Amino acid sequence: MSDATLHATSQDPDDFVVQIADQVESFIVAVTEVAKGDEPDSAVPFLLLEVSQLLLAGGRLGAHEDIVPDERYEPDLGPEPDVDDLRERLAVMLDPIDVYSEVFDPYEPRKAPVACRISDDLADVITDLRHGMAHYRAGRTTEALWWWQFSYFSNWGSTTSAALRALQSLVAHVRLNQPLDDLNGLDTDQDVGEEVLAEEAGRVMAEEIGGPLGIRSSK
Repeated sequence: MSDATLHATSQDPDDFVVQIADQVESFIVAVTEVAKGDEPDSAVPFLLLEVSQLLLAGGRLGAHEDIVPDERYEPDLGPEPDVDDLRERLAVMLDPIDVYSEVFDPYEPRKAPVACRISDDLADVITDLRHGMAHYRAGRTTEALWWWQFSYFSNWGSTTSAALRALQSLVAHVRLNQPLDDLNGLDTDQDVGEEVLAEEAGRVMAEEIGGPLGIRSSK
């Protein structure tokens, strides 16, 4: 299945795999466009929308019965497309609100939050999604669904959920006129505890993302 036939009229738009593939492709295209930096002021609310829509596809995959691939071994797809440029562009555009704190497993008690990056999250998610899309475009639709479902549970589901919480928090701080404290050297290489992470949360500048939302800067 080539790019030209990705949305061929012969495909039933009601087919589960077609709907998931459409959502996956829409996310990849949208985030790639955001990373170009043409409209940085609206990047955060737009990413919030796209991440939310992707998690709908993830929820559908999670609720679906286990998908079994047609072949025992996954066909070789060749080298993975490089996402470093996408990652770097997002990091530059989202600075200084790129880094946030996250608890990986809410059911594991007393786990300290760790520092994560929205740019890393989105690039990693796109890597997973592109892998399944390569199967889909090659006509291996069951293999594509299997990969998207498996990687949803093992990686991109939790990663996307974490990014969603960070993006939603940023938009909420602007909407509620509650700027965060100044960023003070927080980085993903640091081994810091929960109190330090809370004190060093990145400050959301209302003029950066508040304009498109109709919010005035707080003083």
